[in-house]
Amino acid sequence: MDTPTLQNAVTTYIEAFDKADLNIIANLFAENATVEDPVGTPQHVGIEAIKTFYKSAFDMGVKLALNGKPRCAGNSVAFSFDVVMTGMKISPIDVFELNADGKVQSMKAYWSADNMG
Repeated sequence: MDTPTLQNAVTTYIEAFDKADLNIIANLFAENATVEDPVGTPQHVGIEAIKTFYKSAFDMGVKLALNGKPRCAGNSVAFSFDVVMTGMKISPIDVFELNADGKVQSMKAYWSADNMG
């Protein structure tokens, strides 16, 4: 997969948080996608479960700030960013795996209590 397609997925993801827009999320993820945030917790499977997950973040006013340039390889992109909300910051690394249609098929968020401040 080409780098611009992978980088666009990250840009679109950050835009969804800037606008608190579930339609952007719905268009970004594949219908049968999975979200595991953080890794080791139960997955959110399918677009409706994913939209419910992100709605709670949007309702809390969460915003994202990218840290550096995304790393692209194959059909995956990894990126570091800060999750900013009132009174808290989390610094995860997310990995998106895109399908042949350029939709996010799998999202895994790597973070723990050590990454919270």
